[in-house]
Formats: sequence, C-alpha cells, structure tokens
Amino acid sequence: MLGHSVRSVSGKVRIFRSFKVNAGSVRPHSTECGVSGKNWLKPSGFDTGLTTFNSLTKQKEPLILARDGVATWYSCGPTVYDHAHLGHACVCARACVRVSCRSSYVRFDILQRILSRLFGITVIHAMVITDIDDKIIKRSWEENVSPSIIARMYEEDFKQDMLSLKVLPPVIYLRVTENIKRIITFIEGIIKNGHAYATKEGDVFFDIQSIGNRYGKFVGAVEMQGEVGVSNKRDPRDFALWKPSKPQEPYWDSPWGRGRPGWHIECSTIASCVFGDQLDIHSGGIDLAFPHHENEVAQSEAFHQCDQWGHYFLHSGHLHLKGSTEKMSKSLKNYITIKDFLQSYSANEFRMFCLLTKYRSAIDYSDSSMMEARTSLGTITTFIHDAQAYIKGQLQCSPVKETLLWESLAETKSKVLKALADDFDTPRAMGAVMNLVYQGNCQLQPVSTCDSTARSPAVFGAMVSYIREVLDVFGVDLLRGKQTEVQGTSANLQGIVEQLAHFRSEVRSLALSHRKDTATASLRNPLLKACDTLRNDLAPLGILIKDRGAISTWEITEGKPSQRSQSDHDSLKLKSS
Repeated sequence: MLGHSVRSVSGKVRIFRSFKVNAGSVRPHSTECGVSGKNWLKPSGFDTGLTTFNSLTKQKEPLILARDGVATWYSCGPTVYDHAHLGHACVCARACVRVSCRSSYVRFDILQRILSRLFGITVIHAMVITDIDDKIIKRSWEENVSPSIIARMYEEDFKQDMLSLKVLPPVIYLRVTENIKRIITFIEGIIKNGHAYATKEGDVFFDIQSIGNRYGKFVGAVEMQGEVGVSNKRDPRDFALWKPSKPQEPYWDSPWGRGRPGWHIECSTIASCVFGDQLDIHSGGIDLAFPHHENEVAQSEAFHQCDQWGHYFLHSGHLHLKGSTEKMSKSLKNYITIKDFLQSYSANEFRMFCLLTKYRSAIDYSDSSMMEARTSLGTITTFIHDAQAYIKGQLQCSPVKETLLWESLAETKSKVLKALADDFDTPRAMGAVMNLVYQGNCQLQPVSTCDSTARSPAVFGAMVSYIREVLDVFGVDLLRGKQTEVQGTSANLQGIVEQLAHFRSEVRSLALSHRKDTATASLRNPLLKACDTLRNDLAPLGILIKDRGAISTWEITEGKPSQRSQSDHDSLKLKSS
C-alpha cells in the first residue's frame, strides 16, 4: 500500500505525490440536490459570490471552493497526433476512436482570467497531454516514425498555437506516458476496493454494477449500450481501465500483462495525482460529459471511496461551420487550422468572437460572424482613439454632459460585475461595455467651432482606462495586440515602406530635375529639405533610406540607428552649389 503524502504550496494548495489505495474518506457536505435519481452534494467551504451552471445538476449553483481564494481546475488536454484546428480553440477535439472528446481552450481561458483578474481567485489549472492513443499509433505507422516523435512534434505545435491565441498555459502539463506507474497503481486501488476486475485476456474493466445507481450523473448515461465487439465483460456498460497491446503497438508491463491504459483512466489518475480526492472545477466540451466525464467520476469516487470527487463540471458548446449541423473536427475533415485562421483574423478578433456568445452555447463560425466581432472591436478602438484625441485637445466638441458619462461609467462597472458573476455571462458584459462606448460617442460629435472653453477630459480618461482594463481581463490586449499584429505582418509593412519610399523618390527627383531653374528655387529647396527630414526621422524607426545620386534605396534595419554619413544631404548640397 502506497502512502498518501501531502505538500503545502504557499500554504494554500495540496499536491498529492502518491495514492492511498483505501482512502476511506468522505468529505463533509451540507445539502443535497436531486439529479436524475442521483444526489449532488453542495460543498462546504468558501462561497465566492458567483454562480455557475453545473452539468451535474443542470442548473446554476453557487460556486463554493474548498479553499478561500483558490480554485483547483482540471481539463482534458489534446490527443497530439495532428495540427490543432479552430474547433480546438473553442472546443478542442481529443479525437479518440470512441468519441470526439473535447476540452475548451480560449473560452475557458476567458473564464479563468475572469476568476483570477476580476474576482481575485487563484486558479490552479492542470492539463493532461494524451501522448499514446490509437490515432497516434496509426499516424506513426503512416509516417514510419515512433509514436513518441509524433506526440512530441504535435504537442509542441499545439502549445505554439495556444500561445498565438494568447491562451494562458496551465500551471502544469502532464503526459500520459510519464504517469503509467501511477495509472497502474490507480487501477490496482479500484480493483482492491471491489469496483474493477481483470480478464484472462489481459483486460481490466470497471464494474458498473458495483456502484449501483451512482452511475448516470450526466444525460444519456443510462442509455449506454457498451462498446461494440467487446464480449469478455460482465456488463456491456463496463469500460476499459487497461487493455492488452496488439502486435507492433507500444506497451508497458503491468500485473495484467503487457498493455496500455484505457482512455478515461488517464484523467482520473492524473487529476488525483495533482489534486487528490477533491476537485473544485472540471471543464470540457459538451460531448465529453458522457462517457468520458461520467467514467472519470465513477473511477475517481471508486478509488477515493468518497461521495463526490468533482464538485462542478463546466461544459462548453461546439463550434460549427455556419450552415452545418456537424461540429468542427478532424475526423469529419471540416476544420480550419489555427495557423490558416490567423492569416485572416487576429487573436483579439477571435476572442471577441467568443465573448459575444455564452461559453455554454454552440457557436457558428463564418466570415460574417467574424466580421461582426471585428466590427465590435473596431468600434471600441475607434472610440478610444477619438477619446484620446479629445483629451489631447485635438478634437473640438460641444460641451460634454459630464455627469451623464460618469453615471454611465458607474452603471457599466456594476452591470459587468453582475453579468460575469452570473455564470460568466460575457455577452451581457460586452453589451454593457458597448453601450458605454455608444454613450461616449454621442458626446464626441466634432464641431468646426466651439465657443465654450469648458472641457471634460477626465471622464473620457476614466472610460478609456476602464474599457482597456475589462478587455485585458478577457485577454484582449489592444496595446500589445497591435504591436504583435504589426510584427506578424512584415509583408504589409514592407509594402507600406515601398510606397512611401517611392513617393519620396518621385518628389526628390522632381525637385532635382529643376536644380538650375531659379524661378522654382523657392519651392525646390523646401521639398528637398522635407525629403531629408523624412529620411532622418525614419532612421530611428528602423527604416534606412539611402540616396545615391538621383536614385534612392531602402531597407528595414530592425531599429538599428543609421549613420548620417551614409546619405546625401540634398538641401545642404544645394546651398553649397
């Protein structure tokens, strides 16, 4: 029997290094809620003041955490055998052979940011990387390389895609292949507790009948007929914890022979490895509720011998191509890769696209829906630009109704907090923000002349600051986002410099062609001086223009300062000639 050791992290979070096969502990709870004949036990702990829709009860519940100000959060990661697609960003496909198992990334990243940035809750997020699976093995045969190479290559590809979408990484990634011993120990514990059995063929199955009516917490579970073609089970609903490896497949030695883990056991083991016998939040796509999360719950509660392992299950809706009833997935080949998507749209625009729909809702992807998100983001950035121009005194307006704007700002703050505390209602929060922008735009109507000298820059400064703050909570960074977009579109930048340099060359050539015409000297000299000034002003910005007689060349020097001696000084030359 393994020991059950606990280590404190900053006095708040417990990391479970090993397992106790007979935990025998039941966590105390306060109230019960009927769920399809099952009981959800309201946790005892610290009430956050937020509510969230809990798939275990099919209704909103108060979010109560085991530790004050800390939320333990587990999500199933990707099965790494191919490039990530846009569906991964909204509802990420694990693409296992049994069902398209999904876990959300951008949408749940927004929720985690709201918890941490707005409500001060530290989110301890762990995620598993499935690096051994039927599809990985099949891909390795096709590519004639080892499964580990396929897994590592696409794992890195997945992480880079998540960074490009500004998804915060979990506190820890854990790979299945690096936790095989823990998985075997976990299975042994379930067997010892009387909830699993081994077969002579080398399989280990979970015994559904051993837990009575506790199975079926999620919709559809009671209708399960079991895996097709498997005949050595006691009950058709029993699912595999361990399965023997076929010829030429990777394997690990176990008490039941050479084999590898079943699909569901990896998540129960690894989540328990990090968080022990109690988990605050488990997230994933709606198609994960059954059978994956159902089986996770059964395994974990059977191992820990507890009444309730995961308190809240949050599920997000699918991403569909507009006009299609099918979800976006690799197996259906109806997907758009994240890299291709980012050629047309920015990460900020995709986040706005997600914000305009509730995380629990299915979401239709199309160019028109993306243009709606782009328009909303553009409306906000235009307002910020105009407000800053007003603050600087560059925009003349009629006297502003300052009291009305201060009241609108206070009302918006209240509405946003209420909306996000109510099951993370981002569409309602964004509606409040857009209304504030509208109120501000109504006061920023430019006039050619303004008799009054009264101005109200402070209220617009407060509005701009708040809007940026809220968007930053959601991961939409208008400042660094613009910088990243410019850096990521070097071809567009080069085109702009090319046109600018060409225009300057045309002006300079025209001026030089009239060098001996005294009648145009008063116009020629200022033009040449302006060309010199433009060249010198661009140099510190990393754009080096070199004048070689009547011809000019240019290059982007990544911000390196240029030397004045490399360029002719036409205006000075003219004065000396």
